[in-house]
Amino acid sequence: MTASELFSFPNPVNEVAARVVAGGVVLLGVLTIVLQQPWLSVVIAVGFLLRVLAGPKLSPLGLLATRVIVPRLPFRAKLVPGPPKRFAQTIGLTFSTAAALLFFAFGLDTAAYVVLGALVVAASLESFAGFCLGCQAFALLIRAGVIPEEVCERCNDIWGARKASAPAPPVS
Repeated sequence: MTASELFSFPNPVNEVAARVVAGGVVLLGVLTIVLQQPWLSVVIAVGFLLRVLAGPKLSPLGLLATRVIVPRLPFRAKLVPGPPKRFAQTIGLTFSTAAALLFFAFGLDTAAYVVLGALVVAASLESFAGFCLGCQAFALLIRAGVIPEEVCERCNDIWGARKASAPAPPVS
């Protein structure tokens, strides 16, 4: 595998796997808050960084979702465009990194827990309701002309892409 293959984000993305990963983020975020374990915010941030850089290929949570959990679920793959999901992962990276910095660089634990709480809410919407806030922001940025339409031809119609289903792609 070449470096460009390793550090690429899948397109399309199986939304079922994305929702399972979001569920893992919810679990880690809730554990961080409830057990008051700030070091877990670093684990969450590193996971987001790995997923932004390479999709699920380097992320333990991404690998668990795509290789172990999703193949055992009774759901068909739901393919959606990759760029909005990568954008959403980048937002998650921003929030989780901000929380880790608030904990460890600034000692602002309450602020860090608030930021993590917002991340848990967004990840919960993705995992439990299939509503990706980052994807919606991506679509709005395309419509506003901030992100060129060529970046994602199918991204203007996120809901249309959700209706398309296909068999699960082979796991490599």
